[in-house]
Amino acid sequence: MSETAKAGRPVPKPNTYVDTTPFWEGAKRKELFLQYCKDTGRFQHYPRPVSIYTGSRNLEWRKVSGRGKIYANTVIRIPGPGIDGRLPLPVVTVDLEEGARILGNIIDSNVEQIKIGAAVEVAWDHLADDIYYPAFRLV
Repeated sequence: MSETAKAGRPVPKPNTYVDTTPFWEGAKRKELFLQYCKDTGRFQHYPRPVSIYTGSRNLEWRKVSGRGKIYANTVIRIPGPGIDGRLPLPVVTVDLEEGARILGNIIDSNVEQIKIGAAVEVAWDHLADDIYYPAFRLV
């Protein structure tokens, strides 16, 4: 008799190309940190070794509000590894108040109420042990 193993929640792996420690340390405290270009005064996400605006390495990590508006959205309705029991799973791109865009799930919200332009705030999706990932909820 064979047994089917249930897939666990996918957990992000450490990035060896860019130091993302400030992002993950902030997430443990449920605080959202993004890279900030000191030359232009603009935030960027996903983390990179250089500024997307100037190509310089003059970057630092800063805490952001986690508030923004939905720029784009979709809903995953087909089961896959790590999303057992989470369907339908709304996924959004959020324009943060600070100007960067970030991708995340919508949690604690009615799927039918998710619309482009809707206001959201950061929430935290518990992946494993002390690993949290930014998600969003409607406000």
